[in-house]
Amino acid sequence: MVKAPRGIRHRTRKKMKKSVREKGAVPPLSLLMIEYSPGDLVYIHVNPAIHKGMPHRRYIGMTGVVLGKKGKSYMVEVRVGGKKKVLYIRPEHLKPAGGSITLETAQEVGGSA
Repeated sequence: MVKAPRGIRHRTRKKMKKSVREKGAVPPLSLLMIEYSPGDLVYIHVNPAIHKGMPHRRYIGMTGVVLGKKGKSYMVEVRVGGKKKVLYIRPEHLKPAGGSITLETAQEVGGSA
């Protein structure tokens, strides 16, 4: 028997799949040029055609808060279980979620900011 591969993208056949209409298309520049500021809410939406700055498959579909920028990537804080994790994700794998979190909002939710 041959050992199953355990690469970074294993078990992602359906998760990282583009629809037929999206295949071969370059991501729109309007999405790539968005500047996120600290506190903005973003969706982690992976573009499988671009491998650089791609998060692990377990974070696909999550919503996070932008903490800042480091190089070309953004520092995004997500909550996994009871822990907060900081991911470094490039803008082609992010979409704006249409909101932002301030200190008052974070305290109302019950988190500490």
